[in-house]
Amino acid sequence: MVKSAFHYWQQGRSGNRADQGTYAKFFRIMVAKIKTGRSISGAINYNEHKVKLGKAELISAQGYLKDPANLMFNDKLQRLTDLTNRNERTQVNTLHVSLNFAVNENLEKDALQQIADDYMDGLGFGKQPYLVYQHHDAGHPHLHIVTTNIEPDGKRISFHLLANRASETARKQVELTYNLVKAEDQGKQQTVINKPLQQVNYGKSEIKRSITNVVNEVVKAYKFTSIPELNAVLNQYNISADRGSKDSRMYEKNGLVYWALDAKGNKLGVPIKASSIYGKPTLKALEDRFRLNEVLRKPLKEQVKSKIDKALSSPISKTAFQKQLKEDGIQVIFRQNEEGRLYGITFVDHGSKAVFNGSDLGKPYSAASLINWFKNDEINQGQPLFKKDNIDNQPQQFTDNISASNATGNNGNSLLNILFKEEQQDMAAIGRLQQNKRKKKRKGHSL
Repeated sequence: MVKSAFHYWQQGRSGNRADQGTYAKFFRIMVAKIKTGRSISGAINYNEHKVKLGKAELISAQGYLKDPANLMFNDKLQRLTDLTNRNERTQVNTLHVSLNFAVNENLEKDALQQIADDYMDGLGFGKQPYLVYQHHDAGHPHLHIVTTNIEPDGKRISFHLLANRASETARKQVELTYNLVKAEDQGKQQTVINKPLQQVNYGKSEIKRSITNVVNEVVKAYKFTSIPELNAVLNQYNISADRGSKDSRMYEKNGLVYWALDAKGNKLGVPIKASSIYGKPTLKALEDRFRLNEVLRKPLKEQVKSKIDKALSSPISKTAFQKQLKEDGIQVIFRQNEEGRLYGITFVDHGSKAVFNGSDLGKPYSAASLINWFKNDEINQGQPLFKKDNIDNQPQQFTDNISASNATGNNGNSLLNILFKEEQQDMAAIGRLQQNKRKKKRKGHSL
């Protein structure tokens, strides 16, 4: 008899070593089991008993006012029963989900927390309070999640076809986002799940909805570890995440807003608060994501470096460097400070959806090092090195008002001119000094 996937999941769950190897081979995917019931207290008690035995721990309490470590049993229970009491007609009001991963999936706690949030969001329970327990009593890593289907207004979220439809879609998206799917199947699923995102077009679309669609998809799909790295992706869709100036109240309170941008990177209209966007991509949530992405992007670093090395196999112009990497799916973005001095370079690999600062890849890949590889044949010695009109007329979809430069376009002169501007000014100053010395010397001879 052919053993089913469910058989191997059961055997892996029981810790049967004879079948764990087959289970690990059979599954690179996540298995979700959904149970519905009539007792919130029973579901919580089940998990809390495992906690007392040292076989589980509460790693997340979404929608609670306290951190997981500070929650007492009554806190956990009352938050959910308060909702169930608002609809006493609904008897089946408890959702108990277990998410199971392959034996060889060594997932950090931050990754498990984010997986749980993404899955519950896809399930349609992202706005509900829920408890996430990590269990250690089986031969594979797995989570238990407890929540209710009663909303704050007393309405009921239907359990009908929950396991067959919403759960399957959410599970597949999680597999894709966290690389839990077989490599040969990943491309097939991506074409089905991923939808092409549209640039925000101010005045021609509902801004909040457009920003929400792009931000949520980028936050889920791309592996960035800072706001500037996030903006390196968002800017191409005419959006910028903004903390405000460092002396502002918003910055002090760790606030975050999202702006719509025009083609030149100028802010338009009124910003959208992160807390008002569905999915709540606030600074706190993004900082959790930063830590997770630091782990998720590590295996992708060498492949990005390999593509850069290939482009730098011989001296190359800056424009050719950007063009060649673009053909390999990598966007090159130069960053400059308020004085116009370039201080960094960011690589966005749209294939693996990983974002790296050059310095994160290693010193040889920083802007200061890479500029030495670029040929100087793009500088027109007969023209001023910095010409504002040339920059204003270039496409600037990747412009970042916080930290990115006016960096895209077919003509690379403006960027290279900025890079050499300070050096050219120093050379000009030295020339004037030498000229003055010669004048003084001639004047001395005449006397």
